[in-house]
Amino acid sequence: MENKTFKFKTNINCSGCVSGVSSFLNGLNGVTEWEVDTNNKDKILTVVADTASEQDVIDSVQKAGFNIEPVQG
Repeated sequence: MENKTFKFKTNINCSGCVSGVSSFLNGLNGVTEWEVDTNNKDKILTVVADTASEQDVIDSVQKAGFNIEPVQG
């Protein structure tokens, strides 16, 4: 199955926040890798997934207590 890459604006803005969301994203089936650019003003979360959907990622990050919205384009 081909990997898909999703990008999101978030409010994950420090290493503590990254730690807070780690267990949610690491535990999400179908996510192969992810990273947050905390230096970007929009705190861009990039997720590479094989079977997880964009909505799966959104739901998981929201469960962790963070804001998230897809980046278009």
